[in-house]
Amino acid sequence: MDLASIIGFIGACGMIAGAMITGGGLGPFIDTPSLLIVGGGTFFAVMYTAPLPTFLGSFGAMSKAFLPPVKKKPEMIERMVELAGIARKDGMMALDGQECPDKFFEKGLQLLVDGADESKLIDQMKKELKAMKSRHEANQNCIKAWVDLAPAMGMIGTLIGLVLMLGNMSDPKAIGPAMAVALLTTLYGAFFANVVFAPIVTKLEGYTADEVLYREMVIEGLKSIARGESPRNIQDALVSNLPPKLQAQMAG
Repeated sequence: MDLASIIGFIGACGMIAGAMITGGGLGPFIDTPSLLIVGGGTFFAVMYTAPLPTFLGSFGAMSKAFLPPVKKKPEMIERMVELAGIARKDGMMALDGQECPDKFFEKGLQLLVDGADESKLIDQMKKELKAMKSRHEANQNCIKAWVDLAPAMGMIGTLIGLVLMLGNMSDPKAIGPAMAVALLTTLYGAFFANVVFAPIVTKLEGYTADEVLYREMVIEGLKSIARGESPRNIQDALVSNLPPKLQAQMAG
């Protein structure tokens, strides 16, 4: 669980709600037509920006902003070094059935056991990495559509409210609700785009970059095992990708 995401989201919503309550309560800021225009309209508009499986999958991707998959690079490096030692001592076949930190690592190790050379190993693993990037990019583009379309729907709602207001200038009682639609749709659009979805996109892009680095380190380590390099050299090469603090811990 990512505390920064949870605290940040709750804190942002809390500050906005607090300002509303201080100014007179939440009631004036709740309007069903405005929610239908921005919430419902954006939902369906985003739906046709991507295939249905991608659209539905993007909601699962959003959850990772709060419950990210944990990839522990130091543990992976330690395991890679152990496997390198086994391979040098007993040969590649000794790696068969060895425990791996994740499926990507396991798939690459199995390629080595099955006799894949360095070129084939790299080619296959790079294809896996490229496919992962494509999946993440598709989900993130779908979420970015919320960021782009929610304010646009807010503007549409504003125009609808203005039309209603100008069409009922003779009825003072109709002006208030129409003006509420005009203003609150803009508020809802800005809220959804900038408080909900834009931070999620930024967080997911950071997690994707971290996942890419992790997988590139796995590829580098397995490539070194295929070359028969020493465990010490493999460790030094992989540790260089870590922050200085972790480098110092592993060196110790």
